[in-house]
Amino acid sequence: MSVLDTAAPMPVATALAPLLTAGEPPAFSVLRAEGGSAFVLVCDHASARIPRSLDSLGLSEGERASHIAWDIGAAAVAQALSERLDASLILQNYSRLVVDCNRPPHSPEFIATQSEWGQVSGNLRLSADQAAARQTQIFKPYHAAITTLLDQRVRARQPTILIAVHSFTPVYRGDSRPWHIGLMYRQDRGLAAEMLKRLGRDERLTVGDNEPYAIDDDLDHTLPLHGETRGIAHVGIEIRQDLIADEAGQKNWAGRLASLLKQLPAALATA
Repeated sequence: MSVLDTAAPMPVATALAPLLTAGEPPAFSVLRAEGGSAFVLVCDHASARIPRSLDSLGLSEGERASHIAWDIGAAAVAQALSERLDASLILQNYSRLVVDCNRPPHSPEFIATQSEWGQVSGNLRLSADQAAARQTQIFKPYHAAITTLLDQRVRARQPTILIAVHSFTPVYRGDSRPWHIGLMYRQDRGLAAEMLKRLGRDERLTVGDNEPYAIDDDLDHTLPLHGETRGIAHVGIEIRQDLIADEAGQKNWAGRLASLLKQLPAALATA
């Protein structure tokens, strides 16, 4: 599967040192930029990668591979969905612990100093320039790419449904999470209602209705900015990580979701 990297160099203030070095991936990747379906997929927490310039952020190898650093399995599911649906997909290429692209800049989790498992020492005592470099060189290019793609679709009068693909850990701070999948929504209830109705037909599934997460202005950025502000159909999908930790699970859930999404009424898409 070929991923087309389309990150153009962003203007960077001369005072800011380059965060990404030669040979490292750009802030984002785009798959099927000219996708023919109504669906546009985004994956805010697609990668656990940390720029070489930041070393390991003071984290162990196990921590860097764990759910605190990325949404395990989400990128693979999103890529398989993109293929099955012929849907455009934008992936964020660096760990949420470098900068969380689904947090507004005012959030204390934008550059987290604390994870579920302890301090992120590499994020402590950052200078203003160090924090600005992460926002300018990763966060802004990623969201600019989403804006550009959606603007292109508006100009082409191409119907659009925006879907953010995430995953969640089965146990958080000692609490087990029973849901197999959850949907996040707020203003756009029509799309979520259609999806919840179809997911509910499978009695084997425990489906979260704004569980384990709901959209919050202090904790979410992508769907409020690109979905609610534009008034286009949108939803966040959260899949439990133990279900998509391997290739078999990823293919299973991509197939299940592709089948469901193809059943949605065409009228839900916003041109």
